Amino acid sequence: MSAGAGQPGAEQPGAEQLRAGARRAWAALRPQLADEAVAVLGEAEADAFLARADLALHDVHEPLAVLYGDAADDLFARGLRAALAAAAERPEPLRRIDRRREIDPAWFQRARVQGYVCYVDRFCGTLAELPGRLGHLAELGTTYLHLMPLLRPREGENDGGYAVADYRAVDPRLGTMADLEAVAAALHEREMALCIDLVLNHTAREHPWAQGWLAGDPAYAGFYTAFPDREMPDAYDATIPEVFPDRAPGSFSWVPEALGGAGGWVWTTFWPYQWDLDYTNPEVTLAMAGEIAWLANRGVDVFRMDAVPFMWKRLGTSCQNQPEGHTLLQLLHALTRLAAPGVVFKAEAIVSPDDLVAYLGGHDRYRPECELAYHNSLMVLLWSSLATQDVRLARQALRRMRPIPPTTTWCTYVRGHDDIGWAITDEDAAAVGLDGFAHRRFLNDFYAGRFPGSFARGALFQENPVTGDARISGSAASLCGIEDALDRDDPVALDAGVRRLLLLYSVAYAFGGVPLLYMGDELALRNDSSYLAEPERAPDNRWMHRPPMDWAAAARRGDPTTLEGRVWAGIRRLGEVRRSLLALRGGVESTVVDVGNDAVLVWRRQHPRGGTFVGVANFSPHPQRIDADTVTGFGTFAQVHGSDGPLPVRDGLLLVPGLGSAWFAEP
Repeated sequence: MSAGAGQPGAEQPGAEQLRAGARRAWAALRPQLADEAVAVLGEAEADAFLARADLALHDVHEPLAVLYGDAADDLFARGLRAALAAAAERPEPLRRIDRRREIDPAWFQRARVQGYVCYVDRFCGTLAELPGRLGHLAELGTTYLHLMPLLRPREGENDGGYAVADYRAVDPRLGTMADLEAVAAALHEREMALCIDLVLNHTAREHPWAQGWLAGDPAYAGFYTAFPDREMPDAYDATIPEVFPDRAPGSFSWVPEALGGAGGWVWTTFWPYQWDLDYTNPEVTLAMAGEIAWLANRGVDVFRMDAVPFMWKRLGTSCQNQPEGHTLLQLLHALTRLAAPGVVFKAEAIVSPDDLVAYLGGHDRYRPECELAYHNSLMVLLWSSLATQDVRLARQALRRMRPIPPTTTWCTYVRGHDDIGWAITDEDAAAVGLDGFAHRRFLNDFYAGRFPGSFARGALFQENPVTGDARISGSAASLCGIEDALDRDDPVALDAGVRRLLLLYSVAYAFGGVPLLYMGDELALRNDSSYLAEPERAPDNRWMHRPPMDWAAAARRGDPTTLEGRVWAGIRRLGEVRRSLLALRGGVESTVVDVGNDAVLVWRRQHPRGGTFVGVANFSPHPQRIDADTVTGFGTFAQVHGSDGPLPVRDGLLLVPGLGSAWFAEP
């Protein structure tokens, strides 16, 4: 990226001009590409490839024209030929999966799809050992396995694996790429999909692209950004929020070897060893598309597209959520689907609700980018409701969110591998009489255990003493009060902690979309302090909620008298009931309903084929009464699940136990 990169350039062509340009380019290329496709794919597969290219025409050429101007036609031909080569290399078993998913393009929206998220080493040790542990996941009903960062990272500190040194190799501590292919095959045999992380915004400084750029190799010219002095970095930093203010302030790092050895300030949004790629250079875009296609051919079904909001920079902005970043994601998606039509993208975009929907293609004119995205707002609002015993903020914020395209769906979750940042807008807080800053500070104090009466055992992450901002680390069980109750040997408090954990998952499993279960939550695993003994991990307290799998605890999952047995049975039952309810598949929105009680979250889903579903979650520890007709459809909906059995109705009011939940559906 040059000093002026990312700035508005010449006036962009209009929509009709873009479409006309795409049609001209395709008409010129198609005859020759058709011959090439038949030669490498055979007539039937070539016909399918060309049909996909016809459909994706505007999603490939138009982004190239918007991003790269007059070079679009040449890049279009190169991109399609690269996709054709990847399609020709695609193994037959994966092509069969592609065909099934092209017939059923909403496969990831089905109510049977539910996910499990884990680190390979924390779960089972190595990739070679993973197939032997799939029975544990199958018992839970898992059909989607997200393996946390496993591509080869740099040695030493590597941001938990997100500093990738080679996209085509696996971390040697976990195994080999052949092992990953074997895992994918084992998952596919069980009708499970494989999701892995793909870091798009940056590579490790040790990556061959970065080393080639430093060495002045023309093949990697312009892959990264460096400035000779602080003028431009200071101008950019003036408006860019710091990601890691205490240990990696600013967005640039001094690299003595940069700029031909003269030294330069390299763009490093996250850590100094993670160098941001410069997507204003089309060679970077084509190179990344090639890495995605190569990994797809190893059996990856879902790519978690890491740090996508940061991919395009513009002076005078936060350098997040730029329109060109969305255009770039649209292009990468289209090229990938040409080669591997069964593959989908998941956006790792932890941004404001107003910005999030766009990553699912929700623009004025729908443009496919990612099929999946994390419902970060729901996760944050659930924890907020648990701390306050009040759902008004959740009701306000969820109602205000824009609907997502019906061809996409949310990933709903209670806890992830990362810290929890309180993505609550001042606007939503003010609408329910709260001060946004004060509420976010309260949540940090509450979940760090510093607020009187708190049951949580979390810890502050990346506290900024200047702004007062911070995030929270801690396992779901520890944040729900289970660790505190066990330490105090308090069975009443333990019961409340278990109910809180199952309450949160009852919403995640029934709000619609793909529910994700984070490893160990099914056994109520608590915070783990063993990371403090590892110098590379000790400075990062997020490792406290990434405990190793406790297989001794897992062995107790069948015993309902144990903590593990109780939580396991509760979460497993949520999955069983969920899979029977067509109304919980994706493609429709959940609507939050006011039932006259601010302690109880109620949401409704109306699916054209699955009828109406109503979920109820009481965030108060005390029983609450709500309007029965609103929930039960004037008595026509049957209760299909409940934390405490059938709920009684008295004088037109439904009685919901403290920290209890229930699901209702049309019979």
